[in-house]
Amino acid sequence: MITIRQETTGDVGAREALLDRAFGPARFEKTCERVREGRMPAKGLAFVALRGRKVVGTVRLWNVAAGPGRPALVLGPLAVDADLRSLGIGAMLMKHALAAAAAIGHGAVLLVGDAAYYERFGFRRDLTEGLWMPGPVERERFLGLELVRGSLSDAFGLVQPTGERMPRPDIATLVAAFSSESAMRKAA
Repeated sequence: MITIRQETTGDVGAREALLDRAFGPARFEKTCERVREGRMPAKGLAFVALRGRKVVGTVRLWNVAAGPGRPALVLGPLAVDADLRSLGIGAMLMKHALAAAAAIGHGAVLLVGDAAYYERFGFRRDLTEGLWMPGPVERERFLGLELVRGSLSDAFGLVQPTGERMPRPDIATLVAAFSSESAMRKAA
């Protein structure tokens, strides 16, 4: 049985491992990463799919501006364990994430992805014609979805991150963690 729930801090390691398997190290080079790096996901909009207790899917949404003064979200990455991709888990995550975003009151979602896959959720290429990302993207893969009618009408400009910044790490905690890790390696 597959369940979907809010991501917790305890899911981070499994989520990152899943993303590494799905996309490899090149995932950090993608243009969408520019609007995610150093930011927290949008409040209440980071989800995992579980099979039992194992994380088998993930999706997050991020706060952005779709041009000046036009709030939106960017969806991604969406990933599902390779062995379970034919079970509809990606679609379950998409529907859950979009319904949650709409329920919170968000008006629009952007993404860069396979149009043939995302069109079934209502994403369209024409909604992003006046927008550009902070790096190269294949235009036919840059898609938008209006959760509220008209929220991307005449949208024009650079998509920019607006979400909450990640908390800065406490240096003392990092040093202590590094020191204990080094001591454990030396003891082994």
